[in-house]
Amino acid sequence: MHAIVVKAYGGPEVLSWEECRDPRPGPAELLLSVRAAGVNPGDVYLRSGGHDPSLLPFVPGVDGAGVVEEVGRGVCRFRPGDRVYFSLWKNTGAYAERIVCREHEAERLVDALDFVQGAAIGIPCSAAYRALFLRAGAAAGDVVLIHGASGSVGLAAVQLARAAGLTVIGTAGDEEGRRRIVEEGAHHALDHRSPEHFRHVLEITKGQGVDIVLEMLANANLGKDFDITATGGKVVVIGSRGLVEIDPRGLISRDLSVFGMSLSAASPKERQIIAAAVAARLKKGLLRPVIRTILPMSAAAQAQRLVMEPGASGKIVLVPPACT
Repeated sequence: MHAIVVKAYGGPEVLSWEECRDPRPGPAELLLSVRAAGVNPGDVYLRSGGHDPSLLPFVPGVDGAGVVEEVGRGVCRFRPGDRVYFSLWKNTGAYAERIVCREHEAERLVDALDFVQGAAIGIPCSAAYRALFLRAGAAAGDVVLIHGASGSVGLAAVQLARAAGLTVIGTAGDEEGRRRIVEEGAHHALDHRSPEHFRHVLEITKGQGVDIVLEMLANANLGKDFDITATGGKVVVIGSRGLVEIDPRGLISRDLSVFGMSLSAASPKERQIIAAAVAARLKKGLLRPVIRTILPMSAAAQAQRLVMEPGASGKIVLVPPACT
């Protein structure tokens, strides 16, 4: 088989399409033929370096979808031929023609979704669900502001929030992104490149502010988020690309709570809850991944450049040569 291999930390140029040994499943594991792999910012951070050199070499990627080729001893939920999507909680390896994953890391892919859409489920939908419901405790009737709603996590959050009965305010940096978030269920779409969008949030909420903020770029917005969050509200920080200076009096005066959100910090019980909740919503058609770009797996370097560009709308997905 072939896979993208990282032998040294660095820029996108370290991603190399190489022949590798075929994996074999152990107990409670599945051997999958990968039909598509999702690209996440976390893949870029891992490739860039500053991590344990003993991890090298490695195959990047945690999200994907494919077909079960073989099952290991003790597997009871799947059999050869099943269509599945997967998200690797502890390891990487999705940028490959074949992969071994643990049984609990895979879920059956509903017939309504293709493999490319399946590869866009894992990190985006799980992060959106954990941030919205397990960290912020969202409930019907709440008003949520999703900063950076046109990205893959943001779009999943829009769909989840709308289906749960929340009023959804989303932001995006261009007209295409704002159109997309409205199509996916946002009640209001604002331009986060305009400083006036914070004033618009207060206008929409009649001066009360929002109950929940899902923040994708805390270094740009966190201090200002406090000014448009209702008393007793919650801000969940999902992403940041730098330092931020805040005035804590904004927290104190409104009795606000600020939460960090990392999927790697989820407990085993939370992972079970997330997996079951996402699978149920996919089955009911309440979640439907949005695809931005499909590229051949050998173009992983290009994909990792694109995923870090501002203004993303939807998921970037890689497909192996046999599937192009």
